[in-house]
Amino acid sequence: MSVQISPSILSADFARLADEAKAVEGADWLHVDVMDNHFVPNLTLGVPIVESLSRATDIPLDCHLMIQDPDRWAPAYVEAGAGSVTFHVEAAAAPVRLAREIRAKGARASMALRPATPIEPYEDLLPELDMLLIMTVEPGFGGQAFLDIMLPKIRRTRRLIDKHGLELWLQIDGGVSAQTIERCAEAGADVFVAGSAVYGADDPAAAVRGLRELASAACAH
Repeated sequence: MSVQISPSILSADFARLADEAKAVEGADWLHVDVMDNHFVPNLTLGVPIVESLSRATDIPLDCHLMIQDPDRWAPAYVEAGAGSVTFHVEAAAAPVRLAREIRAKGARASMALRPATPIEPYEDLLPELDMLLIMTVEPGFGGQAFLDIMLPKIRRTRRLIDKHGLELWLQIDGGVSAQTIERCAEAGADVFVAGSAVYGADDPAAAVRGLRELASAACAH
């Protein structure tokens, strides 16, 4: 597996987003949390900010839609410049159709699962995806503590991916830090969203490098 780090701008300074994007040069993705105050109890940003960010950075945007009715709204984020768009299966009316539409528009299609949502009922959907996101906290707020009870779910998901021989990235989001990333990598994750562990550091770019080194060593082990 090739480790990828996706710093979350949810932990950045929203008044300086262009500068904050430059501060994590060397990251694989820039994770953009879109919340609508309906699917999750928080409100963040939308399509216009994604359009602006896409012009302000060369880092591809990884848009995580924590919103109701992603079937209607997700394609607009591809058009706004997102390189990867993640919808929640709990909110999608037709996840296969939506994943195919995201791909057809030119972005990677990703599906997210809340902590209590099992992976097994969606095994047949995996070939339609480019990435699967396992939430390791309840979505809606940054800075939450990592839920260790998600590690078995990460392992089960990795086994399903390997069983079908898929080139499917396995992303985790929530509480990722120098203290937790190795366990997640050993369990089978290869794409890591990190918010406060990156933007709370004195040197965000160095924090990205440090997390990558820890995860890569754990994967190799």
